[in-house]
Amino acid sequence: MTAFRPRRTPRSALRPASFGAEPTGERLARMRRSPQFVDGQFRNPTPTRRNPPGSALPMARTQFSRDGRLRRAPVGRIPVHRPAVGGRGGPPDSGLRVTWMGHSSVLAEIDGARVLFDPVWGERCSPFNWVGPKRMHPVPVGLGELDPVDVVVISHDHYDHLDMPTVRALTATGAHFVVPLGIGADLEFWGVPAERITELDWHEATRVAGLTLTATPAQHFCGRGLRGPQHTLWASWVVSGPVHRVFHSGDTGYFPGFAEIGERHGPFDVTMIQIGAYSEFWPKDRPTGKPLPGLWPDIHMPPDQGVQAHLDLQGGQPGGLMLPIHWGTFPLAPHPWAEPAEWTMYAAHAVGVAIAAPRPGEPFEPAQEQVVDPWWRAVAVPPVHGWPSWPPAATTRHGYPTPVVTERPALADDGLVTEA
Repeated sequence: MTAFRPRRTPRSALRPASFGAEPTGERLARMRRSPQFVDGQFRNPTPTRRNPPGSALPMARTQFSRDGRLRRAPVGRIPVHRPAVGGRGGPPDSGLRVTWMGHSSVLAEIDGARVLFDPVWGERCSPFNWVGPKRMHPVPVGLGELDPVDVVVISHDHYDHLDMPTVRALTATGAHFVVPLGIGADLEFWGVPAERITELDWHEATRVAGLTLTATPAQHFCGRGLRGPQHTLWASWVVSGPVHRVFHSGDTGYFPGFAEIGERHGPFDVTMIQIGAYSEFWPKDRPTGKPLPGLWPDIHMPPDQGVQAHLDLQGGQPGGLMLPIHWGTFPLAPHPWAEPAEWTMYAAHAVGVAIAAPRPGEPFEPAQEQVVDPWWRAVAVPPVHGWPSWPPAATTRHGYPTPVVTERPALADDGLVTEA
């Protein structure tokens, strides 16, 4: 399906190729037939906001404060696991191996096929190479060193999930691309052959390399270039093989759709759940349970909501394994750098959810016992009263009767900064 044109901007100098292209022709017509396309743009299942009134000034104060800067960045080099010469030593013993490359980029080796989710190998998640959030750790393995992948899956078109140089590099490998509606225009514009692109609406599926890939709902938005409307779709993803099944959330707020996805497609061997880039200045929603003031975003989840999403996807039971994603690589929000990992461990332990917390590039097999080493503590400013403690994560495979936590652990209150 070849139907696109470069995205328009007021000045041609402000229209780099990384802005992508606008869907046209049959591609655009198919988008308009989507049940999610209403009044000229894609919509979430429930109305969402991104910037609440009056938030700009307090957010700017936090963003530029000295304490805020200290909290948002590591104070040492983030440990990165680099594969040994000669690759990863053959196929996974269990048939499923997962490697978090940082942020939302995850390689899943599942039932003999290799799937790469939201690959971003660039130094900045930005349309320009001189400005924008900069990577806080190097990529674990260069694209040229990465064994060929069968399929690349994209959740949405934001720069920290869809990176033009990475796409162009992966095009040369022969990989197939599976994306939400409209994003195929960007890929074609960047040189991906049309026959190697599959665009899906929510609840649609395709077969690639023996796997079934299903686009499932998410509560987010799109945005690339200077165009405002929701002109491409966003999605979470279910990937099923003959034996194993995984879920990738993309970016999303918490919503009832997780339970519906779990009922239709779950349970999962591993869920890859967004738990970073939240803010008290972003929109507040109270979809379920006791509200946590200032930390219920419409379009991103804080860690306790991410854990609840995992439970929903597993039919309300703490089965499978949760991999926290969308943290630790790019500074995208004013929360402390290490807080997403710490809070996720705290929330997961409270309900018996097993967590994987690998270093970037460190492969693991969900079928094997996971022992969490809080490696981020060595490169983060500690809380004033020290790091919290809990039993080793391996014990959390056995459920606890404790309900989902509805308050933050003592991290943000301590400021994650040392006393003056």
